[in-house]
Amino acid sequence: METFTRFLYEFLSQFFSGLITIATGFGKGIMQLFNIKAYSEVISKYKGDFTMPEWLMVAIAILVMILVYGAIILLIYFLIRKYIRFRRKIVEQETMLDEIATLNHKVGELMIEKDKILAMKVSQLGLKPDESAEEEKEMTNTKEEDKNTGIRFSKLNDIDEEYKNYKIKNYGNNFTLPELCENFRNFAASRLKLYYTTNMMQLFISSLASTKLVILQGISGTGKTSLAYAWGKFLKHDSCVASVQPSWRDRTELFGYFNEFTKKFNETEVLKEMYIAGYTDDIYTIILDEMNISRVEYYFAEMLSILEMPNKDEWIVELVPNVWKNDPKKLMGGKLKIPSNMWYIGTINNDDSTFMVTDKVYDRAMPIDINDKGQVFEPVDTDPMDINYTYLDKLFKQAMEENAVSQDTLDKIEIMDNYVIQHFRIAFGNRIVAHMKKFVPVFVGCGGDEITGVDYFLARKVLRKFEQLNISYIRDEIEPYIEFLNKTFGKDKMKECIEYLQRLKKLT
Repeated sequence: METFTRFLYEFLSQFFSGLITIATGFGKGIMQLFNIKAYSEVISKYKGDFTMPEWLMVAIAILVMILVYGAIILLIYFLIRKYIRFRRKIVEQETMLDEIATLNHKVGELMIEKDKILAMKVSQLGLKPDESAEEEKEMTNTKEEDKNTGIRFSKLNDIDEEYKNYKIKNYGNNFTLPELCENFRNFAASRLKLYYTTNMMQLFISSLASTKLVILQGISGTGKTSLAYAWGKFLKHDSCVASVQPSWRDRTELFGYFNEFTKKFNETEVLKEMYIAGYTDDIYTIILDEMNISRVEYYFAEMLSILEMPNKDEWIVELVPNVWKNDPKKLMGGKLKIPSNMWYIGTINNDDSTFMVTDKVYDRAMPIDINDKGQVFEPVDTDPMDINYTYLDKLFKQAMEENAVSQDTLDKIEIMDNYVIQHFRIAFGNRIVAHMKKFVPVFVGCGGDEITGVDYFLARKVLRKFEQLNISYIRDEIEPYIEFLNKTFGKDKMKECIEYLQRLKKLT
């Protein structure tokens, strides 16, 4: 045993001697590192041999050493500070976990107390806990039964009943696009005392051909809402007016929503009109009156995305996530197909009470400016018309084929696009070009001129983007751009664009 004790002493002495040597060496190193006296002695030893330049080098060496000392001290300070923060964070986390554990324990105790109180109430009513659970189960079964027997879309179900024997009517339409424009103009004037120019009618019909969302904008009192209202009267289907409110924040304002309390779906007039349109081949119109009194991209965002899809079979919106037995016939799996025979016409007043309409909306819509009151004329008394959507759509497609934008005009537009990118850093993209290839041919089919149609379209869809720029910075570019338009498209051919640019210049 004595031998092992001596062995263990020598064995451990080797280990601890090493630790002591390391500690002693580290301490000696620190002391040597900060031994100012030793540094002074070295300087004293050589000071008699230093020349003036060498004294300058000594000063620099001393300064460098001071900076190194400062860096070492700062490093040690920040390491200690970081450790303290880390340690404090660990302590806070541990404290928080302890508090959470305490709260969970208290919640458990409260749940036990709640169960005891409920048991006492059940016993006071003369029931057993098992009987109470059975009643709850019966209530659940009743709710499931409501899904099979209840009616949550009362208005849409009424429409199903009204149209159950309905057959799509063929009105035998044979009018042309110019005749449609003239008939609508005469009807509005003779029956409603609303006066519009032939050019306005051509723009309106062409806009319907290019997109499902048309925006009528301009100063108040020029007949924006009246134009959309007159269109509904002309088609024998009154336009459904949705007066936009500042509180509109999502799509429920358009379609409605399911009330979990009443187990009924609050159906809007817009939803009802959409559902009716799905039964017929007639043309329907939704008027979004003062559409920018709330942000359009809030309540109409889903519709903007849906209406942009090229395949109309994909125009589907989900109203409810599940299916009830007595849901409306055209509601497939809780989803409704947006009818292609319906247009959405929004009116805009640009003042302090409204929001600015963003590019996302403008790029998907066709804006029409109505800033002048129509001149009174003597109209031909004209009756409203029954028009098949399929016939009107056929006229639009025929006009697009027969009056396709000429290659010469497309080349000029390409040159214009490059000019605008170079001088104004704005591009109008493929979506706008696709709209133009629908709008301009139908405008020509209605009796208009190709360049006039291009001029109006570019002024409303492209130059409008200039309003986002700092006008003072582009002021000097406006006159050269007007000269470019005259040179490229012909002198004064682009009247709308030039007038817009001149108005823009006056703002600077």
